[in-house]
Amino acid sequence: MKDSIRLFVAAPLPLQLQETLQQQLQPYTHPSIRFVPAQNLHLTLYFIGNTQEQQLPSIKQHLEEVAQRHNPFILDFEQIEPGPDQKQPRLLWARFKKHPAFEALSQDLTETLTQEPVKKLKAIPHVTLARFRKDRQLPKELPATTSEAPLQLAVPGLALWQSELASPHPIYSVLNYFNLS
Repeated sequence: MKDSIRLFVAAPLPLQLQETLQQQLQPYTHPSIRFVPAQNLHLTLYFIGNTQEQQLPSIKQHLEEVAQRHNPFILDFEQIEPGPDQKQPRLLWARFKKHPAFEALSQDLTETLTQEPVKKLKAIPHVTLARFRKDRQLPKELPATTSEAPLQLAVPGLALWQSELASPHPIYSVLNYFNLS
């Protein structure tokens, strides 16, 4: 697509949580695992995909409206595990416990940005920490790990991110931030 940009909506992670989650990855060493750089870690809310640049003002307006309809919330960390399908995982993610505010925000973003009613989503609050290389065999066993100390992720707002495909990792940048009210 000419003049298109790749976009997604996510909540940024505080630096301390980025570092803590990366420290939790020590048990995961295998040639098929490709770790996500710390600056790319985020709480996924909605993937928009390739979008014409002229749609940016409309998307920003929609995100501002969604942010005004939701309050800040806090997610509790559950564990790091292979996912989303444990039998055929594609990634390692830090999964957080289900939270009604996260589910409502994800649902609202999906409906607002697709402009269509959507059946109840099964939104899983998570941060992708690593992806598995497709050209290598997966490790036989990957443990699920938890944190010794309770970990939480405060979600005071959401951001519109741009993703530029690059090697070995995409380059993410925040275009706009919207406080939840």
